[in-house]
This record gives sequence, C-alpha cells and structure tokens, in this order.
Amino acid sequence: MVRSTSALANPSADAAAVLRRVGFAILFFAIPMSALFARRAVVALAPLAVILLVIAAVLDGGAKHLGHRFGAIVTSTGGLAGAVLLLWMAMSLAWTPFLPEASERLLNIAAMAAMGLVGYLALPERMRSANLYILPVGVGLAALIGTSLALTEAAGMSEEGQSFGRGMIVLVMLLWPAVTWLHSRGRNLEAVVLALIVALGALFADDALALQGLAIGALIFALTAVSPRSGARLTALLLAGLLLLAPALPFLLKPLAQGLLGPKAPLVASLGAWSTVILDDPLRLITGHGLETSLRGRMIGLVPPAAPFGILFEVWYELGLVGAVAGALVLYRSALGAGGERPMLGPGIVAAFATAFALGCLGISTAQVWWFTLLVVVVLVFVTIERGQFRTKRPKAVFRSVR
Repeated sequence: MVRSTSALANPSADAAAVLRRVGFAILFFAIPMSALFARRAVVALAPLAVILLVIAAVLDGGAKHLGHRFGAIVTSTGGLAGAVLLLWMAMSLAWTPFLPEASERLLNIAAMAAMGLVGYLALPERMRSANLYILPVGVGLAALIGTSLALTEAAGMSEEGQSFGRGMIVLVMLLWPAVTWLHSRGRNLEAVVLALIVALGALFADDALALQGLAIGALIFALTAVSPRSGARLTALLLAGLLLLAPALPFLLKPLAQGLLGPKAPLVASLGAWSTVILDDPLRLITGHGLETSLRGRMIGLVPPAAPFGILFEVWYELGLVGAVAGALVLYRSALGAGGERPMLGPGIVAAFATAFALGCLGISTAQVWWFTLLVVVVLVFVTIERGQFRTKRPKAVFRSVR
C-alpha cells in the first residue's frame, strides 16, 4: 500500500525550514545589504534573525545537546574569563560617576552576549550549503552597490539615512566568514575576487578605518594560511599582549613619535595625555574609573581632550588591571582555538579577530551597541560555516559487477 504524500508531511518541520532559511537570509544577505543605508540595520535585524532561528529550533528540535554545548562554553577558560569580565563591569558601577549611562551600557552588553549564546544554541548541527552561499553573494553585492554609490558621490552619512563608512566596516567584518566559506569549498578564485571588491569599496569610505582593518586582517590571514598553528598563536599573543601592556605604550612610543613627527604632532599629544592620566592616579590602574567614563569623562574635563580613543585606552581607563587581564584571556583563548578541529577555517577566523581588534585600537566606537551586535553576528556566521563542513567531498559512485 502506497501512503499519500500528505500523510507523510510534517508541517512543523516545513515551517521550521522556512523560518530557518529566512533567519539565515537576514544574517547573510539582509544585514550586509542594509548596513550601507541604515545606521541601525545590524541592531534591528540581528535579533530578528536569532528569534527566527530559535523558533525553528523549537519547532523541529534541530538544536541538540543543548546542555552539553552550554556547559562547554560556560566552563571553558574563555567563557569563565568572559563571565569575570562581565561581573567586573557590573561591579564598576559602584564607582563610576555616570551610573545611569553605565547601567544602560552594561545592559546592552549583557543583552548582546545573551543573544549570541541563544543564537549559538539554536543553530542546527549541520548546515546546508545552499544557505551558506548566500553570504558571499550578499557581501559582494553590497560592496558593489557601495562602490557605485561612492563613485556617483551618492554615499553620505546622516543620523537617519545612509552610513557608508559604518556599512563598509560591517562588510569588512563579514568578508572574513565569506572568504572562509569559499576557501573551504575550494573556490579560492571567487574568494580573492570578493576580497578585492570589498577592498575597492573600503577605499572610497569617508575614513580609512575599514581599509586599515582589512589590510591588517589580510596580513594575518596570509600568515595563518602559511602556518596555521604559528599564525594563530602569534596573533593570540599579539592581541593579548597589546591589551595587557597597553599602559607602557605611551612611555615607550612617545619619544619615538616625537623624534619622527615632531613635538606638536597629534599622536605625540595623545600619548602625552595618556601618560599624564596614568601618572596622576596610578592606583586607578588596578580598578579603573568605572564603566562609561572614557567617553563621557571628556565632556566634564575628567579625561584630557587629547587622550586617545580606542580599546587599549578605554579598557584600562574604565576597568583597570582586572578588566584588562580578563579581556586579554578571552582574546588569547578565542584566537588560539580558531578553527578547532577544522584547520581550514583557522585563517579566516584569526583574520576576523585581528581586524576587529585593529578597528578597536584605531578608534572605532566600541561602546556602541551596533559594534557589539556586529561581533555577535560574525561569531554566529562562523559557527554556521563550521557546521557546514560535515561533508567536503561528494561520495564517489562505486560500480560492482553482479554475477
């Protein structure tokens, strides 16, 4: 007896498949496309994509071994360091002079971390290639549109309208998972073309941040591709070391910068202001001044106007030694474990770490919600790529003679 197709249909599984496809389309295509035109596109679309993935996982049970996966993250060295960092941020509310603003920022960071964790747990154990190929298409098409806008002088920046510079930073960050996916499928020529398209778009951005971050990431990608273990270890040590030794940088670099650029150069003034902050209150290097003080302290004269922007100054000024050590440990363990059991993914993951860290050091506003959301999106995309590697070759057909 032949069963009818309707009797075998599973409405829940079909609905879950549709929702999951839409969720991935938002992450891989809608976010890079809309980031060029809307400043808050990442913040608005990323939670929607995660919600759809969670609903899909509930409908078809695609997310398995949740307890094991959750426990592996929480009990890992990087997970424990991240928890300590978040706890220290909460404790710094006791001595920050900007309690309402700092509380809001802490809530945003915790919400983004929770969203990333929930999204990670909701991802299926295996990903279809058809879903993942949307990513390089979305990144490449967005870069081409952005370049055409720049060439026609239609790209601009406004509070409610376009934000070409921010959009290119989004594309530069999403480029690395896109290149990683193409590389893992043996499409190296397409990966190179995609990187060139994004680099061309970054060249026309209002500032050089996107292009500088891309250049540093490309250098680390090449190094890690040649020697995966050495590249990942060197990058992990470099990122963690810079964050840990940041207070020594103004004293080491100021004489060099003064000799090369002159005593009136902006970099010399910035390093001088940083060293002054350290010498005026050295004990604050242990506890920091509290969350949200680096940016808002400039408005009331707490921080010198010439003080540098960037993650190296901000982490030490706001969170002190405890925050810097916890953050450095998170960076070290995460970059060191790039690729995991699939070394082919390592160069792209390490390059993404280097690009994000470079952008943070070069002065991008790391305190804003869109930046945290973008980092969560990049992590989720890399996880989906890792779960799309369950089969890299088509099985060979074997013909056997039947006697």
